[in-house]
This record gives sequence, structure tokens and C-alpha cells, in this order.
Amino acid sequence: MMKIAPALAAGCTIVLKPSPETALDSYVMGDAAQEAGLPPGVLNIVLADREAGAALVSHPDVDKIAFTGSTATGRIIGAECGRLIRRMTLELGGKSAAIFLDDGDIETFLAGIGMASFMNNSQTCTTQSRILAPRSRYDELVDALAGWTRQQTIGNPLDPAVTMGPMASEKHLQRVLGYIDIAKNSDARLVSGGGRPKSQERGWFVEPTVFADVDNHDQLAREEVFGPVMAVIPFDDDEDAVRIANDSNYGLGGSVWSSDEQRGLDVARQVRTGTIGINYYNLDLGAPFGGMKDSGIGRELGPEAITPYLEYKSIYASADQLKG
Repeated sequence: MMKIAPALAAGCTIVLKPSPETALDSYVMGDAAQEAGLPPGVLNIVLADREAGAALVSHPDVDKIAFTGSTATGRIIGAECGRLIRRMTLELGGKSAAIFLDDGDIETFLAGIGMASFMNNSQTCTTQSRILAPRSRYDELVDALAGWTRQQTIGNPLDPAVTMGPMASEKHLQRVLGYIDIAKNSDARLVSGGGRPKSQERGWFVEPTVFADVDNHDQLAREEVFGPVMAVIPFDDDEDAVRIANDSNYGLGGSVWSSDEQRGLDVARQVRTGTIGINYYNLDLGAPFGGMKDSGIGRELGPEAITPYLEYKSIYASADQLKG
């Protein structure tokens, strides 16, 4: 909808190709479009694999590409759109940082970390999987975060009591477990989780996992896991925290946690990222959303979302001709 809504508002027709792994909701979208009276041919839904996606990207009748997905795929799409001189919006991966300053409130942090770092079982591009903690309160924050993960209920997400569901596929589960194994074989310290939950005999579940003493150059801190695996990284002062947060190829989300809102704003302004929250993180549908660096090109949401679907045309006419 972050693409469909502004495209429709701009008067465009749309071909929507969802991921094969998340195709079911597109049927619901199609039914809703029909019930709303959208004319035939305005919203076209194609359920197919990556070959069909590549054909759409290169098709001569497509004027603009809007893509959400991995940075690796975004590079391929970006290269093809560059070759074709075609407009594009790329909303890609992230490795966002949650910066907990030395005056931060632990209870506020724990109340907001679910949305900031574990939304959709951490299968979101804005997941703040690097938790930056001041050395003066490092152990306190590590223990609090680990305690929060142990309190989560893992299971069927259709059960209202469940707070942590499965990974999207078995293949993705193995990817997440692979990153956990990589971190276990590094100098990082496992403090919670670290594998598949014993309470679930079947399904693609993984425990919410916290590693402490992670170096920002470790693989766990550099690459997008796209799962509930947090890397807690120590910092010395505000300047050091900003340096570590910016030492990433990505720049999509982030947060700053401080009892002094002005201090939090001052730090947030220095972090090179497309979105950032103070003492919470949640998308504001009225504000532009997008990334910097390897996190993408362009903005969605807010008034700025319509511009990528418009072309400006200037018509020059003389005053004399207009009078005639």
C-alpha cells in the first residue's frame, strides 16, 4: 500500500508482483480493490517468481519501478533502471542502531524495544539489531534486554497470547540460525536464546537472541540478519555512539533513548539514516520514509510519496497566441 496508494493518487495504473513467499495477502488486496469499485486494469496482480519480476523491470511499457526487498536485488534493479533511464524507488535493507544514552530510562526502552527491534519477529527492514549501550550502564542494559527476550511467548501467531512467531520460510530460518552460529564462533557473548525453542516441536521458529560484547566490525554487526538476533555494542560517549551508528553501509531506521529529549534530538540529527525515533520507533504515515546509503533511493509515505509517480511537463505559449 505504500506504493499502491500514491500511485493511484497520481493517476497511475499498477502491476503488483508480490514475493512468492507472501502471495496470499495479494488475493485479499485484489478482492478489496474489486469491492471498492476500482476499474479493471488499474491494479493488476501477478503472482510469479523472480523471472517474471525481471521481465517487468525491463519491460518497455513500464515507466517506473518501486521495489521493496534486499539490497542485493535492489542493486540489480537499480543497474537495469540506470541502463534504461527509468525512474525507480528502492526500499532496501538495514542494520539500524538503537542508541541507549547514559541517562536513558530502562523501562521506557523495554516498552519500546518490541516495535523497534522485534516487530514481525524482526523480519522488517527497519529492525534495530545493533543495540548501542554506554559502558557505564552496559551490564544493566544487557541484562534487561536478555530478560525481555526470555519473557516472550513463542508460537502460532494466530494465538493472541503469542508475542513471537516464526520465520517466513524454512530457508530463512536456516539463514538466521547460520548467523547465530557465526556469532557463537566469534568473541561475542551469548546471553539469551541462541537456537530453536524447545517448546516448539515443529515450525520455523527461532528464539529471540541477544549477543553482548559484539564489535561493530563483526559480521553480526555488519550484515542484515532479518531475524530476532540482537548485537549489543558498547560505546564511550555520545560522539562515539554516533560514530558507531554511522559506521555501517546502511541507513534506514534507528532510535535514541534518553531522559533529555533535546539531547536525544541532538544525537539523532547526527545519525545518517532516513528515519529515527526518540524513545520509541514507529513509522508515521504522514512523514517520508526511506533510506540512505545501501538502504535505498527515494521516499515513500507522506506528501513526498506522490512525487516519484509524477512527471513534470512545461508548456510554453506566447501571450499573442493565447489572445488569438
